[in-house]
Amino acid sequence: MALLIGQREAMAAIMHVNAWYVLASLLVPVGYVLQDAVADAMTVEAVPHIHSDGSPCLPEEIRRMHTTMQTLGRVAIIGGSILVALANLWLFDDSAALARAEQAALYRDIYLMALAIPLISVAGVLLAGQLQRQRVKKLRRHGLSDQAIRELTAHSSGSTEINWKLLGGSAAFVVFTLLMGMSEAAYGQEAIFAGSLLIIVLLMARLTRVLAPEARRTLLGTALLIFMFRAAPAPGAGVTWWSIDTLGFDAHFFATLSLIGSLLTLAGMFALRRFMAERSMQYIIVFLTLAQLLLSLPTLAMSLGLHQWTAAHSGGVIDARFIALIDTALSSPLGQIAMIPMLAWIANSAPAELKATYFAVMASFTNLALSASELGTKYLNRVFTLTREVRNPANGVLVTPADYNELTALLLAAMLIGVLLPLLAVAATRWLRLKTE
Repeated sequence: MALLIGQREAMAAIMHVNAWYVLASLLVPVGYVLQDAVADAMTVEAVPHIHSDGSPCLPEEIRRMHTTMQTLGRVAIIGGSILVALANLWLFDDSAALARAEQAALYRDIYLMALAIPLISVAGVLLAGQLQRQRVKKLRRHGLSDQAIRELTAHSSGSTEINWKLLGGSAAFVVFTLLMGMSEAAYGQEAIFAGSLLIIVLLMARLTRVLAPEARRTLLGTALLIFMFRAAPAPGAGVTWWSIDTLGFDAHFFATLSLIGSLLTLAGMFALRRFMAERSMQYIIVFLTLAQLLLSLPTLAMSLGLHQWTAAHSGGVIDARFIALIDTALSSPLGQIAMIPMLAWIANSAPAELKATYFAVMASFTNLALSASELGTKYLNRVFTLTREVRNPANGVLVTPADYNELTALLLAAMLIGVLLPLLAVAATRWLRLKTE
């Protein structure tokens, strides 16, 4: 991507620009999935089952440590987003005055800065090795033999064998998704979602056979709640267009919102960790659903002109940017809270010989909810159409006029669906007698 932005002509001489973009777009998720699967497996292994003196940890202690570990995992992700937001604030400061080519160079620099990410991963490996050596020294000081230390610190209780059925199902999932993605089928996106859901449900059914019946019901109930909560559709990119064209937001302000949101999400996860640990998933989902309903009202009100009224009656202090900042500050922690109990339960119940596979399949199910959300967003934008002004770059002739007349109806529909889906999921878990974490 960096070369495609900065050296477009040289890249085009080798391969078509569109082909380079498709290749880059495929490499990013492949790299992310590889890193994420390994990281998920490591979060399971990182939780010790023995104390520093060699005595075993109690089940409740292990569960709390899994919750803490998954919280730290989300902290790492949010920490990365904070670094990105800071980089964007720095790079895009006063960027509105730059020429188009100079603005493109800023995006190239962001991709070049991202090349430092592997160095962070390697540093983590070196640090983990040092911590492991310190742990071994502590166990030796407590009188344990080298053989006992190896058994206690081993990451696996036995040899791991290839599960050909799971591997075959995963391969079928990849092949099906690639074939449908490269085809020009009218309902290719819907087919990918339906096929992916079927394959992952079959993989889940096979994996959960090793669980006790009560644990299986708990996992399924928790996964259903998370899925429906994350499947709620968003209003779509039209709201961003409206924010830019009508409210006057720019790249620097969006970076500011991202930074504020990330920092408050980081603080909120620590502040609400006890809330997540002590409340049931049903309670958390209902609480988050109602909170998001309330926090969607400011944007809905601004689509009706609230910011104009507040600016007129506050001397221009409470304008659109002020309202957006407050709304972002309040809503930022909510999106991450629901995932932590789910991830902790998956990690706690993952079989020793299937850590990465178990985590990947279960997390894929909840991540499919994001695909469902995108489909819902697409359908909402077909019903409520927003258009941004488009002009011919050659002569400045208006090609498509801006039209945000249906913005309020779009926001209202997304808000109502976002409330109904999670509440219906809570009702379904009760009716099906499924338990939740």
